[in-house]
Amino acid sequence: MIKSQRADRLQGSSRAVRILGSLAGALAIGAGFGAATAFMNALSLSHADLESRAYTESGWSYAEIISVLLDSGWAWAGCGVVVGWAVTRGDGGRRSGLALGATAAALALIAATIAYGIGEAIADGGQTPWFGADELVWGTAAIVLGAPLGAIGACARWPGALGLLARLTVPVGAAVQMIVLPPGRNEVVQAIGKTIVWTAAAVSIALIVAHFVVTRRRSRPAAETP
Repeated sequence: MIKSQRADRLQGSSRAVRILGSLAGALAIGAGFGAATAFMNALSLSHADLESRAYTESGWSYAEIISVLLDSGWAWAGCGVVVGWAVTRGDGGRRSGLALGATAAALALIAATIAYGIGEAIADGGQTPWFGADELVWGTAAIVLGAPLGAIGACARWPGALGLLARLTVPVGAAVQMIVLPPGRNEVVQAIGKTIVWTAAAVSIALIVAHFVVTRRRSRPAAETP
């Protein structure tokens, strides 16, 4: 009985450490994503000649394209989904996996919002505060939207149709945003962004569906195979 209790305690302690490690990793991913987005925004502005009418109407740079891609709604949502998927690796319980994915994604997006605000303040020379009304709004959105996005990421590890739909969320969402609200300050930037996102989304969807079909065929019982 004592050995069994010790084993249960060790197992519980090991799981707690693993969960804390996963949450710490989620914070690191979110902070890195937010900082990278702020850095690319600042870099794109440094390459932009906004006083030039020609550049304003049709100019672009590689830094600006990367900035537009990172600072899009689908990319931030994708960060939450990816974190939810990453932290649930090896988690046996579906319910616990959903809770862990939701919590980790919310924390990651909060960290991303804070890191983004700090990065913007640094790029602005400290003239604006790193936390203001915008950060409060996006921080609230990180909690409200981050939790379901993380749960979707956890579902992406599930087999079956539900797992397939979860895995398709990011590429489909990205493609839809390019139709409804394409990012970019002029038509050229928007066109480049659309081409990149639509191409990546189409390839991702094709690979995800193909992998699902192949996996389903391999998992059929031997008796059902011709």
